[in-house]
Amino acid sequence: SFRAASCKMVAEAPEYALPQRQVVRRRRPRGQRAAAESPRKRPLDEAFPGEAEGRGGEEGAAFETEAPATAAGTGAEALPEYRSQAIKGQKFEYLDHTADVQCHAWGADLPEAFANVGLAMYNYMTPIKGITVDESLSRSFEAEGHDLQSLLFNFMDELLFVFHTEFFVARRLRVTKLDRESWTIEAKAEGGKFSRDLHECGTEVKAITYSAMQILESPTEAEVFVIVDI
Repeated sequence: SFRAASCKMVAEAPEYALPQRQVVRRRRPRGQRAAAESPRKRPLDEAFPGEAEGRGGEEGAAFETEAPATAAGTGAEALPEYRSQAIKGQKFEYLDHTADVQCHAWGADLPEAFANVGLAMYNYMTPIKGITVDESLSRSFEAEGHDLQSLLFNFMDELLFVFHTEFFVARRLRVTKLDRESWTIEAKAEGGKFSRDLHECGTEVKAITYSAMQILESPTEAEVFVIVDI
């Protein structure tokens, strides 16, 4: 198939090849297995503690600010513990998983959360702060599904497919349409082409998965959890 051929093309282009992470399986000591519940399994009312009302949403998701990440609201409070891995203005983090990695992203609404989880995936493969925006490479993305989870899966799969075939990495990503009746999504991205000679190499994402996928919403915020295969 075309996708199979595209993946083969990546394998045959070592100048763009990304190193594979050494898989290390960790086992908790028996006495620690009853630890506190994972944040991704928290009830929705606990997922957004102490959010201030009237929080303004950003116009799309971007990795531009260098200020330390803060809790939603006044911006003066430290992030909740389950978002403590987000630094330097990012609205995403990576949570431990046995063999893969779980991307956790959030935003003022669902379109922003979807955009941020896309940036999280790109950033895992190469730090997006090192990507110089080339306006000539700006592009649009479209995807469709049959429910919210399939829409998120297909959207991220489309982003990953373009990376594998064109080595395009988005530095800024904005969801311009998310239709829950037709289950379609549209987004615009600005970024550049990844080159191993120019950019720092992270770990290649091989595929998106449905495993433990969660999409949570409150009146003032949304967050998503997606495990990607590495």
